[in-house]
Amino acid sequence: MDKYEGLKLCNQVCFPLYACSKELVRQYGPYLKELGLTYTQYLVMMVLWERESVSSRELSQCVRLDYGTLTPVLKKLSSAGYLTRERSQEDERLLTVTVTESGRQLRDRAAGIPAAMAEIMGLTQEEFAALYALTYKALAHMESEE
Repeated sequence: MDKYEGLKLCNQVCFPLYACSKELVRQYGPYLKELGLTYTQYLVMMVLWERESVSSRELSQCVRLDYGTLTPVLKKLSSAGYLTRERSQEDERLLTVTVTESGRQLRDRAAGIPAAMAEIMGLTQEEFAALYALTYKALAHMESEE
């Protein structure tokens, strides 16, 4: 085997993951536009729909965004009335982020998005489960190496 074979784009697992991720986010676009959300805002809202209230540290870990990226997202969602941000009583450096009633109502409008995206991806439930499991396995391994 040629020593440069591994450098061919067609032999890289990172490239189809990258391209698929970009395309997946693009496909979310029309659904999220109806909600007035960006993909990043949607990620934040999904965490809040699940947990109701979360510290900024936990939220940052859940969506894998640093505070510098997360802060403007939270400000926009707060301005839209979907969440509140309050300083933590225990640690003033942290914010407690809580979904509002308006944010909860947005959840109802977003409920059909996962099924629509699954259909767009064209995978069977088994294939989807395998992709999900392998992606998270690789992610966990890479994060543990840091």
